[in-house]
Amino acid sequence: MQQVPLAEAIRPHNLDDYIGQNHLVGKDSVLRKTITSGQIPSMIFWGPPGCGKTSLAFIIAENLEKEFFTLSAISSGVKDVREIIEKAKAISNSPILFIDEIHRFNKSQQDSLLGAVEKGIITLIGATTENPSFEVISPLLSRCQVYILKSFDEKELDAFILKACQYYALNHNLKIEADEKEALYQISGGDARKLLNAFELTVSVNLNSKDTSIKISNKKVLDAVQQNLAIYDKAGEMHYDVISAFIKSIRGSDPNAAVYWLGRMVEAGEDPKFIARRMLILASEDIGNANPNALLLANNCFQAINVIGYPECTLILSQTAIYLACSPKSNASYVAINNVFKVLKENPNLSVPLHLRNAPTKLMKKLDYGKNYKYAHDFEGNFVMQDFLPDKIKGKIFYNPGNNTRENEFLNRLKKIWQGHYKY
Repeated sequence: MQQVPLAEAIRPHNLDDYIGQNHLVGKDSVLRKTITSGQIPSMIFWGPPGCGKTSLAFIIAENLEKEFFTLSAISSGVKDVREIIEKAKAISNSPILFIDEIHRFNKSQQDSLLGAVEKGIITLIGATTENPSFEVISPLLSRCQVYILKSFDEKELDAFILKACQYYALNHNLKIEADEKEALYQISGGDARKLLNAFELTVSVNLNSKDTSIKISNKKVLDAVQQNLAIYDKAGEMHYDVISAFIKSIRGSDPNAAVYWLGRMVEAGEDPKFIARRMLILASEDIGNANPNALLLANNCFQAINVIGYPECTLILSQTAIYLACSPKSNASYVAINNVFKVLKENPNLSVPLHLRNAPTKLMKKLDYGKNYKYAHDFEGNFVMQDFLPDKIKGKIFYNPGNNTRENEFLNRLKKIWQGHYKY
């Protein structure tokens, strides 16, 4: 129908029209005050896909009436950065350079930004889906304010759907009713761009030349998206779905599926660091102490691909993915720390038992800090029965060993030494 994609056609042009991220741009919020003041620092927007990072950058530029340059880190390099910096030198009010997916810039590319950011020649706004602490070099990160954006909730997605309906009514004299929205929610995953692409696709598939109204149902949405998956994915919308399939295949101990989804990502030019980092997390979350070597191999993989790029690093990624998929699995460590977090919410800041406290001063010793602490290595088997948890949660089990060879050994040892203190 329209030449411009729906997501672009309804892009907001001011903060009052911007949906979501109230913690940043709502009334009396920090970023809104900064924008209103007319003086903004260089900044990094960190958040999931489709959460409004690009729109917010455009709004800032329009609100401050600044020249706006934009680059994609996927297709740009040092030469492109330097050309924009040269143009910016002739502009007096520090134009904005927006770099999408800035985490894909390597060190030398990020280095090329440093001088211009430091001297105020440009105001940098970088957008990233990855943790900038890992992906942005420290000198550049220290010169930027980091703002975290969140996925949209159902209420905010409803606002996008309403906005889309209004757009079609005003521009195409078309009445659209979206009585069922669950499929749109599910497809979007909190990503407004995905939601609007699915909405637009559903309208175009179901629209006849004589129609003046359309009722959107869950079935119509799912049928439209499934029939036009290639169109729906033309801008890389499946990026997070493929990495999800990859991780779930490894978790499910299927090396064949794991290496297939790996190949899909490699063929699409996925950043190898993105793949390796996900495997590093999985090695601890899903394998853990069932096979501690998995974490070592995943970490070595992450280090290696930083030295060896494509195409050779594909072999390292494949070896690691297959090893992780074939490893025994345990999420016991993951469950254990989450069990701790639940207890901490209910019982915050429980006192450290006196016998476990450090006693560097005479006063502390006088107050019985460290008194009656038993040094494990002074006892047979390097173990002695004593309490290490606060009294209120004494005997509470957070770690339940997984059912695998190595953790069964852990379980047997814990049963033997704790003799009912912890009821393993």
